[in-house]
Amino acid sequence: MKQKEIKSLYIHIPFCKHICRYCDFTKLLYNDFFSYKYIDELIKEIKSYKIDKMSTIYIGGGTPTSLNDELFEKLLKVVQQYLDEDYEFTVEANVENLTDSKLSLMKEYGVNRLSIGIESTDDKMLDYIGRKHTFNDAKRVVQLAKKHGFNNINVDLIYGFENQTLDDLRKDLNNFISLDVDHVSIYSLIVNEGTMFFNDGIEEQNEDDSRKYYDEILSFLRKHGYERYEISNFARNKKYSKHNLCYWNDDQYFGVGLGASGYIDNIRYTNTKSLKKYLDHEYIDFKETIDKNKELEDFLLTNLRLERGFSREDFKKRFGADFVPIFNEKLKSLEKNNLIILNNDRIMLSDDGLMIMDRILTDLL
Repeated sequence: MKQKEIKSLYIHIPFCKHICRYCDFTKLLYNDFFSYKYIDELIKEIKSYKIDKMSTIYIGGGTPTSLNDELFEKLLKVVQQYLDEDYEFTVEANVENLTDSKLSLMKEYGVNRLSIGIESTDDKMLDYIGRKHTFNDAKRVVQLAKKHGFNNINVDLIYGFENQTLDDLRKDLNNFISLDVDHVSIYSLIVNEGTMFFNDGIEEQNEDDSRKYYDEILSFLRKHGYERYEISNFARNKKYSKHNLCYWNDDQYFGVGLGASGYIDNIRYTNTKSLKKYLDHEYIDFKETIDKNKELEDFLLTNLRLERGFSREDFKKRFGADFVPIFNEKLKSLEKNNLIILNNDRIMLSDDGLMIMDRILTDLL
C-alpha cells in the first residue's frame, strides 16, 4: 500500500489534569512547560510524514481538552490543513474541561465529531474511579456541545466495576439514552498492571457475569434504536466512527505523538512512551514488518469484530484467494455450532461467536 492511499491520522495528547484509577493509556499529569514543548515536537513529527489530505483525523489521549486554549488552537490550526473535502475530524474530551471556548475553537477549525468520556452516571462510582465530574456536569456539557452545533457525539460507558449490579447497569443505560446522542462505546473494566486499580488489588468481573452484563447492554441498546456495528460500538442513524473503522478494516494509518501506534507500508510501529526521548526527536520505539501470515491474522482479528464481518471479494482482492475453500473444514464446524455465518458474499460471527472470538481465531489459524 502506498502512502498516498493512507487516509487516516491518529494524534496522541498524553496530558491529563488527573489520572483515573483504571487508566492504562499513555498519559502524563498536565504540565504547562512540557505541554508547550510537546506540541511543538508533535507538529514537527506530523510534518515529517509529508501527509496528504486525510479522510479521518482523530485526536485522542490522555485528554486533548486538557491543553490550554492557546495550545489547543495551535494544534487545531495545523491539523485543519490536512482535512480532505469529505472528512471526519474527532476530538476526545473529558467533561470537566470541555468548555465553551474549547467547543468554539473546535467548530472554527473543522472538528465535526466529539467523543466524551462519561464512563458512568453514578456520582459515587465516578468518584471511585477517579473522574472529576458528576452526571449533571455530563448532561450540561452534552447540551452545550449540541448548542455549538455538534450533532455527531460519542459517549463512553464502562461496565463491570466491583459491586456493580445489573440494576446499576440498567440505570446507567437509561441515563445514557437520555443524553440523546447517536453513538455509544462500551468497555468492560480491564485491570492492567501499573494502574491504581491493579495496585489496589481490584479484580475484573468474571467471564460469566461479564457476558451477562454485555448481553444486557446489547439487548437494551438494540431495543432503543442503536445498531451494534462493532463489538463495543453502537450507533444510530449510521453515525459510525469512520476513523475507528479504519482500524477494524485493518487499513493503514499514520500515528503520531507519545505512545501512538501507526501502520505504514506494511510496517507497524509504536512510538516511545518516554517524553525525554520524544522531545529529543526519538519518536519510534518499535517496528514490525507485517508478512502475509501476520497480515491474515491481523485482518481476521480486526474485521471479525465487525457486526457485518467482511466480504469474500475484499478478502480475495487482498490475499489473492477465496476465504471459504481455505478454511472449509473449520468453517463447517463453526457454522454447525452457530458461531459463524456465511451470508452470500459475507463472513461474520454470530452473537455467540463474537463473545469467543479469540477461541475462533485460534481454531482458524
